Amino acid sequence: MHPAFSVIFFTTASGLGYGLWFWVSLSFLFSPGGHAAYAAHLTGLAAGFVLVSLGLLSSTLHLGKPLRAWRAFSQWRTSWLSREGVLALATYVPLLALAALLLSGSALVTLMVPALLVLLAVMSLATVACTAMIYASLKPIPAWSHALVLPAYLGFALLTGGLGTLALLATDQAPHEFAVLALLMLAVAMAVLKRRYWRDIDRGVMPATRASALGLPADRVATVFERPHTEANYLTREMGYVLARKHSAKLRRLALGLFAAVPVLACVVTLLHPGFALPALSLAALAALLGAMVERWLFFAEAKHVVMLYY
Repeated sequence: MHPAFSVIFFTTASGLGYGLWFWVSLSFLFSPGGHAAYAAHLTGLAAGFVLVSLGLLSSTLHLGKPLRAWRAFSQWRTSWLSREGVLALATYVPLLALAALLLSGSALVTLMVPALLVLLAVMSLATVACTAMIYASLKPIPAWSHALVLPAYLGFALLTGGLGTLALLATDQAPHEFAVLALLMLAVAMAVLKRRYWRDIDRGVMPATRASALGLPADRVATVFERPHTEANYLTREMGYVLARKHSAKLRRLALGLFAAVPVLACVVTLLHPGFALPALSLAALAALLGAMVERWLFFAEAKHVVMLYY
């Protein structure tokens, strides 16, 4: 598939934003308080708002007619894309209600804020899950209908958002050792998950062949004696993108180094030398985001659509 930068930016930036909302909400919920921690949590919520908003806006750039994007919201009963859009907008409701309560100093803060934080955290992960299911539900693209696509999307949102949250909180105090260790284990788990995913798609076969499309027996092979087109068309440009295996291997190693190796090293440094937590975790958050973008580019570039059997 042709890797569209607008979609790559959307899935990674919004994933980071929703990850920030998830971790900041949980941290805010169990935080002992303090003005500096309070300011760091508000900064995290605001940063998530910017990232999610920019991501959602960029997603419309891949549409032929962006002004008609609103029509996607009507098919939420059957379309994961529509469910994603509905949830993405609905997630702003607890966020804005939370901001209004915190800024107003209302007596309802103690009662309502915990419920809004939990709602924001749950809805953030649900939105990322809907984004993943847009691709995981497409059976004509075997690399996307893989069982690890949904865990990978959730994992990258949690990893990038978690590292960003720890970096923000490190401006006030050293991060909790359990949180750092949890993200270290998550980075390792994501490396294992992606290696398994890449191994499977390298070994995978198309769910159909030219012979099966023609109704021929399994032992028959259908060959093409003449190309259907003499020039490229929309399908060959969008569905027929080909990435050389040597480039794929290099980009996979780069992605693993950025989203797994660097965060693991940064977490180890943080655990051993808490005084270096801020620069180490900031570097890890940036590296994880870049690694997620490389991984997401590969996610599209390595996918093969069955329609290309015709060409």
